[in-house]
Amino acid sequence: MFRKILQNEATAPHMAPKEGDLYKTVTVCGTTFDLRFGYYAEIDRKSEPDVIYPDLVRVPVYTEEGRPLATMMQDPCESFKGKKTEDTCCGDCSYFQRCEDLIGICVCDSNRKRE
Repeated sequence: MFRKILQNEATAPHMAPKEGDLYKTVTVCGTTFDLRFGYYAEIDRKSEPDVIYPDLVRVPVYTEEGRPLATMMQDPCESFKGKKTEDTCCGDCSYFQRCEDLIGICVCDSNRKRE
């Protein structure tokens, strides 16, 4: 019986994630984010849900030193440093320091939060 259960689990089809399912929890500079499956736009509902990352432009989060957290895929800011194309994103910037998953820190002094 035990062997049969193991065989069934090993051959079970891949189950697609559902909207709201937890992908993983990450902690970056003391801030914890639950990354869940979902949709960025209604048109995306025609396919499987994707991992939803926090909108760190709309709701900024800063390190203790006042440096903003950013996702690799967010649009670059005015301080972008690097080769820019129409597909350039924050992760392409030399100021972006990747930390956990696709979240990192912007180390550009002009983006630093001043008290």
